[in-house]
Formats: sequence, structure tokens, C-alpha cells
Amino acid sequence: MPDVKQRASRNRTLQLEEQEISQLDQAIITVEDLARGFRDDSVINADLMECLDLIPDGHFDLIIIDPPYNLDKEFNGRKFTSMTSAAYEQYLHSWFGKVCDKLSPHGTLYICGDWRCTSSIQQVLEEHLTVMNRITWQREKGRGAKTNWKNAMEDIWFAVRDPHHYYFDLEAVKMKRKVIAPYRENGKPKDWEETAGGKFRTTHPSNFWDDISVPFWSMPENTEHPTQKPEKLYAKLILASSRVGDHIFDPFMGSGTAAVVAAKLGRHYCGVEINRDYCRWAVKRLRIAQTDKSIQGYADGVFWERNTLKARASRASN
Repeated sequence: MPDVKQRASRNRTLQLEEQEISQLDQAIITVEDLARGFRDDSVINADLMECLDLIPDGHFDLIIIDPPYNLDKEFNGRKFTSMTSAAYEQYLHSWFGKVCDKLSPHGTLYICGDWRCTSSIQQVLEEHLTVMNRITWQREKGRGAKTNWKNAMEDIWFAVRDPHHYYFDLEAVKMKRKVIAPYRENGKPKDWEETAGGKFRTTHPSNFWDDISVPFWSMPENTEHPTQKPEKLYAKLILASSRVGDHIFDPFMGSGTAAVVAAKLGRHYCGVEINRDYCRWAVKRLRIAQTDKSIQGYADGVFWERNTLKARASRASN
């Protein structure tokens, strides 16, 4: 386990204390445990290919995948090395079909990528499922490039097993936006509402998301994971494409965001992660989620635009 660092008083990044390690480890599933029988709400510490055959096919209503992107990146001592597009496609092929086998007949799958690997993802994805859309979200984090445009966007591919029968809850993912030029009809607000916090309109979600804050040091969901996805991002996917009580699978769990958000929103989860410390972070976050169900930027059943009163209030409550 990495040494516990001294941090500024306002830094809320999750840390592991030495005395809690053994207790957290008791909640982590190994391949040997899995061989004795699968159970829901599991954090599995294993290589994905070693445990996939032990996870039941057709069990999950929703799968969210955030695989290593096709670039050089170190994950707590384990390095992923960039490769040619053809080689990266072969890497995806090595596990993607087996992961798709875990999806229910009417299930949905989302897979994340950036500009380097998104074409490879689409190629492999279309061999197994029907692509419904591609979401692009703005991630304002990282230094600017000196000889290129700063990479501030990532993609999430939306695919389903059966394009004629799948679940999508539009009402669950509507967004509150500030009204810049409010229009009235007969003196009454038209398509907007006036509240103590300002003038807002509830809008349908598009496939471009610019209301996401990447986890940073003052947010309690933040960990030291180098590519951690925001809880708000996954909350949109989970609310849109699963019901309360549904089963969600994350084959590259990282620090546990998909599992944590699933638990907060009343879904079952299963995550696989090869790194032991990341599994510990996930378990600790899941334990915190038992009493703290808040998700930054999501309140009163809607997603709030960044820097609105509700968005700030939900962040402060975390």
C-alpha cells in the first residue's frame, strides 16, 4: 500500500489508513472465492480473463467499461503501453466478446474511449452489439499541449443487445439549465420556472455533455487513480439505462466509481480490478456510500448545470 501522504486541510482525496487494510481486504473477492459461487455486490480482485468464465452469462442489465486507452499510462505500478491501432483492436477482441456474453438479452453497454482509440472501439463494438449513439463529454483537466490541441474531450459509446427492446429512461436524466433570456406568455413563464435560486428550464439530454466536473482534490469522491471517472458521469448512464434493483457490471473497475454510483442509486454491482489497492479504495467508497447517497451535481431528481446553486449545494453536502 502507498504511504499515507500529508495533505492540506481542504484536500478530501480518499486515503487508506494502515489499520483499516485487513478489514477492507475481507470484503474483496478472489478468483478462488468466485469459483465457490458468484454473488452480487462483489468487488473482485483478479485478472479479467482469469475470472470471466466464473461470472454468469446474461446476468447484467447494464455494463459500463472504462478500459485502458491506447496510450502509455501507469496504474499504481502496472504500466499499459501504447500500440498500433491494429494491435489495440486485437487487445479489445481478446476480452470484449466474453464481456458481452454477460449482458442480458435486453441489456445496454457503454464503453469509454478517447480520440486515439475510439475508432478501434467502434470497430469491435459493432461486431457484437448495435451502436445507438456516441456521447462526447468535456473533461477540463490536465496541462495544455505545446505542439498540439489540448485533449479536453472523451467519448462514451452507447450500444444495446436488441435495438428494438432496451430500457432508456429519459425522464431520469433531464437537466436543469439557467434561462438566459426568459420568455413569457400572457405574463407567465413559458417552458421555464422561477425559483428562489433563479430561472431554470428542464431540458432533454443531448449526446454532448459539458456539465461534468472531473474529480479533483477538494471532492470526497476523488482518489489517486489516474483516470478516475466522475460519479455524475456514471450516474447519467446508470439512471438512463437501468432500473432500481438491476445488475451492473464493470470489468475494469479502477477505484470503483460504477459500483459506488450503482449502490447509491439502488442497483446491484459487480466489478473486476487487478490492482489490490484500487479494490480497497472501492470497498472504502462503497462503505461511505451506505450512509452518504449524494452525487455531486445531481439533486432533487435532476442533473444541475455546473455553478448553479443546486450544483454547488450538492457539492458542499459531500
